[in-house]
Amino acid sequence: MKDLLLITPPFTQLNTPYPATAYIKGFLNTKNISSFQTDLGIEVILKLFSKDGLQKIFAKEIDLQNISENAQRIYVLKEEYLKTIDQVIAFLQGKTPTLARQICSMNFLPEGSRFNQLDDMEFAFGNMGLQDKAKHLATLYLEDLSDYIVENIDPDFGFSRYAERLGKSANSFDELYSKICGEPTFIDEFTLKILQEKLEFVQPKLICFSIPFPGNLYSAFRCAKYIKEHYPHIKTAMGGGFPNTELRELKDQRVFEFFDFITLDDGELPIELLYQNIISKVTEPVEVKRTFLLENGEVTYKNNSTRHDYKQADIGTPDYSDLQLDQYISVIEIANPMHSLWSDGRWNKLTMAHGCYWGKCTFCDISLDYIKIYEPISAKILVDRMEELIRTTGETGFHFVDEAAPPALMREVALEILRRNLVVTWWTNIRFEKSFTKDLCFLLKLSGCVAVSGGLEVASDRLLKLIDKGISVEQVAKVTRNFTEAGIMIHAYLMYGYPTQTVQETVDSLEMVRQLFEMGILQSGFWHQFAMTAHSPVGINPEEFGVTPIKQEILFANNDVDFTDKTGIDHGKFSFGLKKSLFNYMHGINFELPLQEWFDFKIPRTTIHPDYIHDCLLEEDDFTFKGNSKVLFLAKNVIAENRVKNKKKYIYTYTKITAHLKTNVVSVDLEQEQAEWLMKMFDEYPIENLKKPTLQQLKSQFEESFEDFELFWFSKPMQQLKENGVILNL
Repeated sequence: MKDLLLITPPFTQLNTPYPATAYIKGFLNTKNISSFQTDLGIEVILKLFSKDGLQKIFAKEIDLQNISENAQRIYVLKEEYLKTIDQVIAFLQGKTPTLARQICSMNFLPEGSRFNQLDDMEFAFGNMGLQDKAKHLATLYLEDLSDYIVENIDPDFGFSRYAERLGKSANSFDELYSKICGEPTFIDEFTLKILQEKLEFVQPKLICFSIPFPGNLYSAFRCAKYIKEHYPHIKTAMGGGFPNTELRELKDQRVFEFFDFITLDDGELPIELLYQNIISKVTEPVEVKRTFLLENGEVTYKNNSTRHDYKQADIGTPDYSDLQLDQYISVIEIANPMHSLWSDGRWNKLTMAHGCYWGKCTFCDISLDYIKIYEPISAKILVDRMEELIRTTGETGFHFVDEAAPPALMREVALEILRRNLVVTWWTNIRFEKSFTKDLCFLLKLSGCVAVSGGLEVASDRLLKLIDKGISVEQVAKVTRNFTEAGIMIHAYLMYGYPTQTVQETVDSLEMVRQLFEMGILQSGFWHQFAMTAHSPVGINPEEFGVTPIKQEILFANNDVDFTDKTGIDHGKFSFGLKKSLFNYMHGINFELPLQEWFDFKIPRTTIHPDYIHDCLLEEDDFTFKGNSKVLFLAKNVIAENRVKNKKKYIYTYTKITAHLKTNVVSVDLEQEQAEWLMKMFDEYPIENLKKPTLQQLKSQFEESFEDFELFWFSKPMQQLKENGVILNL
């Protein structure tokens, strides 16, 4: 028995739990409030995609004469699906890796229409390892079954969403309300059976639904309806990304037939206050934080608590207990290297900083607190939490789910990881800003960073300025080059259809992207069509950006806003060509094709010089002395040998310094006394030392015994040590 039940409704991710309930449970632990959490999504998927679940699917009566050829084939091969499903799921859970050979034999899995794409994608997956190829084939197998369910059983089904269209910009509650009040669907029956088991086991006083996306909304309401009908004494609350962005103007009283409370923004304090009110049996909450409720038949928003939200340092470490971490399944849907990070393998989720340190992008919901209020966490606390999660979950992979991770904090986190000698793997979202120097990128790689994603958006300097991104295409090129040379994969979020964007700018943006891939400094990307949101600067002041919103009465959700652009351009027609070209570029082919080849309508020639990105990367050696920069002496295996050199009639001594790195050996020759000074610095400032000298401090120490530090620091041997990461200058 627990006081609170935290639920993520179907469906979000297959490979890892959405972290919201783990964050809340971690906070509740600090307040000694008992709670239990569950991810109904993965539990429903595992029940559905099992031998028993498939038997129920195939037992549904269908008219074989009036279904697609693919559905007919799947139905006819149902015994093969029943025979293999449990083994396939176990393989995707990482429990039976030896099955990969059977799967890759191409005579084990029944094949529906999803397998038709294999011929087209063989070049993309030809170099995959056996396990990855088998995961991809097993994913196609599941997608075939999903297609069968959508066509014959439940048209709203999807692996990472359910009835998503009902939640997307649903200004009216009518359609969703009608479906909730109708008969439960086939998928609902699975969901509600598992829910009932949880309710009987936990016996909570308050149930909190975390709803991150529109694809979770319907199932949350369906579960809440079941609770109100069968357990009317239990209070229900809704929070998470969807209400935070979409339900800020809620007016429809019918919502409160299912939920007693809807909280906005950071959930820790609002949930604590709700808990206190319920436990003390107050009939009407006397003190709440950012909470909608029904009072006297009217939807009321109350924010009457004088208590401040908790600092990020005080909310505790996310707690993944109760979640069935060994049951999640890894899938590989498409040959995009970054997408595999999202769908393959389980990641512990953490946040380096609350909100966004930049907070200016005009397409982003920067008016909302979860982005507007910026508060970083200290590197020590963050790495403490990483170590605790490693102990409790056994996983050493971390996804930092920041809006944009701050470079200075990333540096401190990397140093703390190295100081503690941790072996971790991590990735995050960034801005492509100039702080990401070659040395910083190399440091991040050493600490375990394997990938970053960032918004290039529209690769046009005019539009980047209009977006207020604070970057230029040239800067992006240099930063992506720095990450690539450090061995860190880069994914770019790309945008088209931004207000006032011309056809010429779309074509030129594609040319910029083509050159970035051709230069090998970008490995992954995805094009999104611009969507105007109600809480962004464009949505708040549309006339300043040349767009006219199409007004709707808001009674339920309000986020995406329909609009007309004064240019009158149909940007949607570019979608297929942009995505097809990107697919080719990601796999290193067809860079030589004219851009016109990707479109079945006439486009103008690009105005971008074919060597634009190449020329952006041409730069003189930087010998600027930055006195306040920190210097890191990274190598531990440095050997100094005093030697004598004979040159004609002259005999002089020198010191050979050798650094043994993981993959190579770096050797340089220095004057003996200068070499002794440098070795002393290696001894005084090891990576474990919290104190890192500045360049100015090194200069002062050096010039106590020698002259002209700059001549020494920028000498060829020292440059060689710095270029190989033996010494970093941050």
